[in-house]
Amino acid sequence: MRKDKLVLFFLLPINVLAQDYKVSSIPDSLIKDADAVKRYEELRVIIKDIDKAVVYHKYAYTILNEAGEEFAYYSNSYDKFQALSDISGTMYDANGKSIKSIKKKDIADVAVNNGESMITDARKKRFAFYNKSYPYTVEFEDETTLNGIFSFPYWMPIDDEKLSVQKSIFIVEAPHDYQLRYKEFNCQFKPVINTTDKKSTYLWQIANQKAISFEVYQPDWHEVTPTVFIAPTDFLFGGYKGNMSSWNNFGKFIYQLYKGRDELPADIKQEVHKISDNLKTRAEKVDALYNYMQQNTRYVGIQLGIGGWQPFEAKYVAEKKYGDCKALSNYMVALLKEAGIKANWVNIESGDGRKGLFADFPCNQFNHVIVCAPDPTDTIWLECTSETVSPGYMGDFTGNRTALLISEDGGFIVKTPDYKSSDNLQLRKVDAVIDANGDLIAEVKTHFTGTSQDLQHELMYDASKEEREKYLNNALSLPTYSVEKNEYHETKGRIPAIDEYLKIRSQNYASVTGRRIFIVPNLFNHGRKLSADKPRQFEIEFRHSFRDVDTINIKIPDGYAVEAMPKDVAIENNFGKYSISYKVSGSTIYLLRVNEHNTGIFPVSEYNILLKFYEDIYKADRAKIVLVKKE
Repeated sequence: MRKDKLVLFFLLPINVLAQDYKVSSIPDSLIKDADAVKRYEELRVIIKDIDKAVVYHKYAYTILNEAGEEFAYYSNSYDKFQALSDISGTMYDANGKSIKSIKKKDIADVAVNNGESMITDARKKRFAFYNKSYPYTVEFEDETTLNGIFSFPYWMPIDDEKLSVQKSIFIVEAPHDYQLRYKEFNCQFKPVINTTDKKSTYLWQIANQKAISFEVYQPDWHEVTPTVFIAPTDFLFGGYKGNMSSWNNFGKFIYQLYKGRDELPADIKQEVHKISDNLKTRAEKVDALYNYMQQNTRYVGIQLGIGGWQPFEAKYVAEKKYGDCKALSNYMVALLKEAGIKANWVNIESGDGRKGLFADFPCNQFNHVIVCAPDPTDTIWLECTSETVSPGYMGDFTGNRTALLISEDGGFIVKTPDYKSSDNLQLRKVDAVIDANGDLIAEVKTHFTGTSQDLQHELMYDASKEEREKYLNNALSLPTYSVEKNEYHETKGRIPAIDEYLKIRSQNYASVTGRRIFIVPNLFNHGRKLSADKPRQFEIEFRHSFRDVDTINIKIPDGYAVEAMPKDVAIENNFGKYSISYKVSGSTIYLLRVNEHNTGIFPVSEYNILLKFYEDIYKADRAKIVLVKKE
């Protein structure tokens, strides 16, 4: 593209770019395997200064079927730092004719409720076109003014599966001396950069991108589709000035928000010493003070103004006995400080399967705060929003990822605990009886540790008796059954453990035909098949390792003998190990099953090995023993 035309293009207002929304103009290749087509998108970020920017967003989707209806919904949030305005929208029929437009009275304005934040000044505007005559097209446009900059929107044109993209453009305008930083994923192109003596303009664009589908065990979505993250260098947010050219500088900014907010009331200081002074070890003191914090506070999400990043003071938490993740973590740091134990706040991206921050690209990637009490031989990590989790345990929610430790010297990249297969155990012992009618009675004792006990922890503490029983009576791979009794016992620790006892009755578990009874002796832990419908596109990524061991003893009815028994199976490859073996002694069948999975990233070329691994496990887990009645 010639430079003079490029400049002209950048100067075009967003609403001048008229579009043809006839469905017939969509290439057939974009309709194949798609639920919707992104016809056009322009995301434009105009940076005015270190604390001011305007974001224009115009986009249109053609909805091809009912599964694509989610793209017909408009939703955007605003708060003290983000002013949302100029919302417009139009719906078009298959011929590209306008049939309906948004009216201001039709736009819902609601409080943001994400299931965690209970006190927030954030609000959301929403609208939905309802149309069951497919295909049709919706177009939306809005403008957001950033009053204070801590982060920018990112560009991810293929932002969902089964979505193809006809055209998407990302434009960033900034003052000539503004230090914009960006990080690209899967961009087979470099941005077109136009620079004048007043401003610099960056342009990324893609066109005619076919729809793709999620694949089991794939990398993060931004790692497999075109994505561009942008971030400031110098910034001003909530009256606080910062620099994020390095993670160390980023940490210095966060430290400003926490500094001086860890002072405890006199009565709480006395309580700290009463609890900790007579304890012998550092670990005992940390555990005791953590338990005190859990018993005397509760989590309340608070996102008010700069409070989305700055904690309430420790005195406030002590008085009110509640706080969000920042406030509770700050309170925990203050308790430990009073006991003479050094601890730090840690900014982290929470959520199952997350990897953590980009080491080479400092930017706001965080949604949670935890505590780290560092030590050369016994670093202790603390999740301060839970009233029940063991001290020192992170689990899948915050474990095995990089995070940013905040100190007076700035920010430092740290790694949270990594839980290996030897930590994540499910050791199950089953004693069962099958009668001549095929009915089963079983006592099941299972020892869960590490991340394998997370679900049982929730059943113990977060579920009512009715909810727990409902779950248990639908969770097992038995045809018809009832859980007559359930009991749990927890052992706290850095690797917590839960012992579960279930008494189960299952009618007609085994098939009875004439003189024969057909039994699947592997009662509960059944593997699954993976899809082989399409060639694998993405690398295989296992982020969770575990080891399951099932020891099953089944007493068979009197007067029967084993007629046929499956062969033992043993498999080992890069993905893990699996074995299952059988033995019959007297009137009892003995089964031993071991299934161990490894973490790692594996090439696409090994997917066929994984398919066969799962297929072999699937078959072995469902193999039957045939009993025949003695004559």
